[in-house]
Order: sequence, then structure tokens, then C-alpha cells
Amino acid sequence: MIPPPASHPSLWMLLLLAVWCSESAVFAAESRFFAIRVIDAETGRGVPLVELETVNLVKFVTDSAGYVAFDEPGLMNHDVYFSIRSHGYSFPPDGFGYRGKKLHPTAGGETTLEVQRTNFAERLYRVTGGGIYRDSVLLKKPVPISQPVLNVGVLGSDSVLTAVFNGQIFWAWGDTQLPGYPLGLFQTPAAVSELPKGSLSPEAGVNLNYIVDPQGQAVNTAEMPGDGPTWLSGLTVLPGHDGKERLFAGYAKIKPPLTVHERGIVEFSTVSSRFEKRSSFPAESPLYPDGHPFLVKEGERTFIYFARPFPDVRVPANDESYLDLSQYEAWSYLKPGSTRESPIVDRMPDGRLNVGWKRHTLPRDWQLEEQLIQSGQLRREELICTLIDRITGKPVIAHAGSVNWNEFRHRYVMITCEVNGSSPLGEIWYSETATLPGPWMPAVKIVTHDNYSFYNPKHHPFFDQAGGRYIFFEGTYTQTFANNPVPTPRYDYNQIMYRLDLANPKAIFGSPLGYLR
Repeated sequence: MIPPPASHPSLWMLLLLAVWCSESAVFAAESRFFAIRVIDAETGRGVPLVELETVNLVKFVTDSAGYVAFDEPGLMNHDVYFSIRSHGYSFPPDGFGYRGKKLHPTAGGETTLEVQRTNFAERLYRVTGGGIYRDSVLLKKPVPISQPVLNVGVLGSDSVLTAVFNGQIFWAWGDTQLPGYPLGLFQTPAAVSELPKGSLSPEAGVNLNYIVDPQGQAVNTAEMPGDGPTWLSGLTVLPGHDGKERLFAGYAKIKPPLTVHERGIVEFSTVSSRFEKRSSFPAESPLYPDGHPFLVKEGERTFIYFARPFPDVRVPANDESYLDLSQYEAWSYLKPGSTRESPIVDRMPDGRLNVGWKRHTLPRDWQLEEQLIQSGQLRREELICTLIDRITGKPVIAHAGSVNWNEFRHRYVMITCEVNGSSPLGEIWYSETATLPGPWMPAVKIVTHDNYSFYNPKHHPFFDQAGGRYIFFEGTYTQTFANNPVPTPRYDYNQIMYRLDLANPKAIFGSPLGYLR
């Protein structure tokens, strides 16, 4: 501290008064907000995506730490009732059935609300988009990621692909929104992040380092010629002849409404930081890299299996085979040469389905199966890849997802979304199998949404914790395909991370079956 000038005590008092006024002004500025934090009653962790709505329909949504920074003019220093709701979480009702809480917001005040989790999976944070920790920043709370408000201009991103490439996690997304235009990028923006060992824990967040232009903004990395967006799938890392890793993907060119008019294979160049075309082929080709891949060793051979969400397409795990469509096989009951317009079921002389690994053959999917059932070529009880709701015994139509080996369960585990469930593409299911390509155990719903989509879920095995007991997965949260008239600000059209505890018997198979090992 600077000592007071002995000859000018009044000047010292003026300096003290100036400092006090300055600190008071800063304190007042910091205390403008009333902090509301919503936490999981079981874990004490902040819950993202909780909506708090006033009586006059002013809505606030918690950030990834569970905070709302409230400073609504006219409502400060008054009793304010907030309705509280969130997908997969609940707040207890009062005597009139209202689910909410009366608060008295004051500048600089803070309160905590608890919600009960009804989902088996725990919502952790938003991975992409703007304002991930907006309210925490306004409240000057600590945040775990380096870009908590806006990262290189990305406001929203569709469907994620990931792979561990050259010692880092490689991320790629579909159509992406920028501040200047709703679909500012539609040919695959990409990023890298560090593996969790020795860096940010996956339960805290992900620091995405995007591939950017000279101005530091996110860019397209897969600009293939032709009309419409370029979407990637089947992102796969394989060793080349020189021992260096190569990163491949299948691509599709899309024209309205959602029609594929060209397919092909691309490879990522570490020199240009862009995907470069390696081949193209007709859109109607029966087999190609698709979905989310994983490696499986069978005897002396290793295959890439592609989960779509069932792992019913495979190819030998080397770069030459990946590029050669004639090496791809489908686990199928269709005759080779079948087309989607004219599929022919392959039966043995005794009438049973001839199911096996076949080249030049269409893989099954739920729409094709419905077509075959309606035409009389297939009976519903003959379906070879099915999921059954463990509680009701009813079929679950799996749409997209991922499969990976899990050491904790000693089985392959599937995370998939459901078509035509209780919300359009918003219900997420867990199942597992000891053998590929199945059969799959009865499925358990682990995430639900109220009239909202959450599609293309992707399990990230590189984030698994405690020997695979805890698994992490994310998906696209969007109003698209639902009839909900009100999209969620900031969260809509973005990726949200969840964590599932595979040691919870109720979460996986329901007590008291005791299916856990």
C-alpha cells in the first residue's frame, strides 16, 4: 500500500474515497444479476437445458453449468414465480399441479433449485454453438472451456463424426450455422481436441480447436463439386503402406429435399487441412462406408464394421479395401444384385431365409423391411435385426446410432435413436450383444425428449471412464422433424453430451433381473 502523504491528509482521504467509489461501482456492476442455479438432486451437478418461465411467459434457459443470469427489468425485488421444466428432469408439483418455484430476485443474490432426473443418462453440457456458458460468464462464475461464449463463429452444428487421428480427437459436423447466415457452412467444418488423458476431463467439457480461415473463422473442409451440401459418414482411421495414419470418410452430395445424387470416398490431407476426393460412385451403389465404424478382430483378420445403427456392413480393415467397394459385405437376407426398387429375398429350398455376409448386396434398414413386409416377401417375425423394449415388449425402430466394444460389460454396446417413438427422433435407447451382428438384448430407454428431436447419437469410446463403466455420447438437439413450434434458444441445432453409468442395474436392465455380470 502506498503510504499517505504526511503533508496532505485531505488528499489521502480523497484518494481513499475515489478508490471506494470505484470498487463500489465495480461491485454494483458485478451484482446486477440474480443467479439461479438448477442442479441434479442426485449428483449436485448443474443441469443444462432447464427452462424457467415467468407468469408473463418470459423464458430463460440454463447454460451448461445450470445457471441463469436473471435481470429482467420490472421483476427485480418482487416475488416472481418460475415454471420449471426440462427434458428428462422433473420438478415436484404443488397442490394445483404447477411445477415451479416462487423466488425473490435481487441484484447480487443467488439461489439453487434441485430437479429430479428421470432420464437414466445424465445431461452434461452443450458441445457446440454460441453461449455454452453465457450465464456463467455474466455471473463471473468459473468455466471449464477456453471459448465459453463463441468459438470461431459457430452457432449451431448438425450430426457429429469423430475419430482418434495422429494422437488427437478429430471432429467433423454436418450443416453449421454462422452469425451471418442460417447455414453458413454446409460442407463439413472440422476441429481437433486433445485426448482426455492429462487434459480436460470429458465430464467437464471439450476444447474444440477448429480448422479456420485466415480471419480465424470456421471453414468448410470437404467442398466436393456438385449441387448441395457435402455430408460425410464412415469416418475411419487406417494405417497406410508407409505406416502413417490415413483418415477416410464416405461422402454424399445432397439436393432438396434430402436426396443423395452422388457418393464417393474422401481422404483428409494434413497438408491442406481439407478432405480430398479419392473416388466417386453412383448414389444407388448398395455398399459403401456409412454410419459410425469400429474395428473387430476375427481370428487372423480385422474388419471395419459400420454401425447404421446395426453393424451389418463390413470391410477388411486396410486402406486398399476401404477404397474398393467390391470388398464390402452386408449381413443380409437379400439376393445379390437386389435394388431398393426391386429387392428380392434370398431363401433356401426349405423356405428359411438365407442370411449371411454377401457382397454386392443391399443391407437391411427399417424402411426396406417395411417395404418387403407390405409386399409379402418377408414376415415380421423373420426380421434379423430388431430391438425390443425391455419393459413393454414392443418393437423399437432403430434409426441411427453407434456400436462399440465395452470392457466393463464385456459386450458390444449400442446407443441408438428411435423412429416414431414418443417424440420424433427424440428417444435414445441402449442395448448390447455378446456376438456380432447380433442378436441384441432387449433395449432400455435412457434419454427422452418432449416433442423434440435428438438424432444421430454418437458414443465416444475414447472418453470412457472407469474401465468403460461410464460412457459418453452426444447427439443433435433440434426442433427439426418435431412439431414443436418453439425452438430452444442457443441449444437448438447443436450437440449435447450425456453420460451413462453402466453399473446402474435399473438403467441397463432393470432390477431385479440381475443381468449385470
